[in-house]
Amino acid sequence: MPIRAKVFIAVTAAAGAAVLAISLQHWQSNDPLKFACYLLIAVLASTMKVRLPGIEGTMSVHFLFVLLGVLELSLPETLVIGCTAALVQSLWKPIYKLQPVRIIFNVLSMTANAICLTYFAYYLALRPLKNSIPLLLVVAACVYFLSNTVPVSIVIALTEKRSLRRIWAETYFWSFPYYLVGAAVVGLVRFSNRHVGWQSSLLVLPVMYWIYRSYHLYLGRLEDEKKRVEIEKLQVEAEKRHVEQVSALHLRTIEALALAIDAKDHTTHTHLHRVRTYALAIGKEMGLSEQDMDALRAAALLHDVGKLAVPDHIISKPGRLTPEEFQKMKIHPVVGAEILEKVAFPYPVAPIVRSHHEKWNGKGYPDGLKAEEIPIGARILSAVDCLDALASGSAKAT
Repeated sequence: MPIRAKVFIAVTAAAGAAVLAISLQHWQSNDPLKFACYLLIAVLASTMKVRLPGIEGTMSVHFLFVLLGVLELSLPETLVIGCTAALVQSLWKPIYKLQPVRIIFNVLSMTANAICLTYFAYYLALRPLKNSIPLLLVVAACVYFLSNTVPVSIVIALTEKRSLRRIWAETYFWSFPYYLVGAAVVGLVRFSNRHVGWQSSLLVLPVMYWIYRSYHLYLGRLEDEKKRVEIEKLQVEAEKRHVEQVSALHLRTIEALALAIDAKDHTTHTHLHRVRTYALAIGKEMGLSEQDMDALRAAALLHDVGKLAVPDHIISKPGRLTPEEFQKMKIHPVVGAEILEKVAFPYPVAPIVRSHHEKWNGKGYPDGLKAEEIPIGARILSAVDCLDALASGSAKAT
């Protein structure tokens, strides 16, 4: 734990201990039986706890009797109720290894200070709010909520170097409506107590259980959603690995076919790699998509795979071809496209290979495509293929 977090815990715990000690020195109780009953129910409520999302912490519904204590009991009585309930919450079926610093922080840094601040905020607001119990309860609920949740968020932020606002919002903010509901319940209990007697506060037990179940169900849905997201993430990763494996298989297929072409015509090996380099440079300059670039990369290496069907004496013949030989050579784009159609490339390779001898004026082969009818990859490949063939003196066309 960083020094700043330790200092914060020490200072707030010391303040909470001082508040508790001074209050106990001025103990007063107008109705010990009422106090004992509230204390017992608050302890019972502290066992109804749920685990908070994202942190090693829990939350219970004993805050109802803290608010009720602010309205009807003295500060020392309310502190004893709240701190005892917080202590039981820490010790009852702990979700983490018990540590003195955690217990001290929960009881003193959070609960004692939060109750003190809530108590004084309530009574300071009496005159400005003209003793309006509903408004006063809203003030008390807001102050208790903030003073009970912000300190632990600060410790987590200091320890894990995360955003305080994000921690507080993700871990605690969702529970704020329940504090307001609790304030409304306490208001009804207060009204009932005045007309029936404080014993009617026992009716709050079903409400406490309802709030606890609401906590539980809501956090259960959050956990289910988290698991769903994790499963989807695993599925995406699995699909990504599958795509990578398929891409690797395609690459090996390309390399194998390129070797086959090289075995057929040894003059094309360096030609293929030069064509690929030129074509990719042009494609990048033109801003082609990633899929189009992948297709162009494969087609640059495989555009002459159809030459496997061309007789060796034509492939290896130096100089210009006769018209008859050229007619036989012209089959290689079609044969190449037919071969590559059998390979399940995730990008369009075969159309580029089929059309890489088409011409802008429509006088190319095998389909006589013209202008933008020719795939962009085939246009690029045709240009760089022709350029390299002329530059290397390996052109065979008539």
